[in-house]
Amino acid sequence: MQTTNTASTLWTGTGKSGEGRFKTKSGILDGAVISFRKRFEGETGTNPEEIIAAAHAGCFSMALAVELEKAGFEPKSLETKATVTLAQQGDGFAITRSDLKLDAKVPGIDRERFAAIAEAAKTGCPVSKLLNAEITLDWKLT
Repeated sequence: MQTTNTASTLWTGTGKSGEGRFKTKSGILDGAVISFRKRFEGETGTNPEEIIAAAHAGCFSMALAVELEKAGFEPKSLETKATVTLAQQGDGFAITRSDLKLDAKVPGIDRERFAAIAEAAKTGCPVSKLLNAEITLDWKLT
């Protein structure tokens, strides 16, 4: 199985005063604006790291749900928050880490089994594989 998705950005103006507008295959993000001000100066709006955080949280949650199902468990809920860090490195910037925080409700599973399945999902999630950054996972099972 293979899927392909596309997104593009039309950037106008300079790096600091310009802005970009997204266009995606699904249309969900069409027109969303990114800019230096939104990324570094706290202006309301989105930025690439926020979108990567959303993608990582969603991908991990989906991977974990699949792994739990394979192991015979049905989660009531998996709430994942991803915090993506953009840090200066030399003259440029790099995404240096993505910290996943998970609150899971999975009836009938013990902590040891859950930890192994969650770790496998963290490592196996396609977005985790894409990121060349430290990825942590802090979970709570209730």
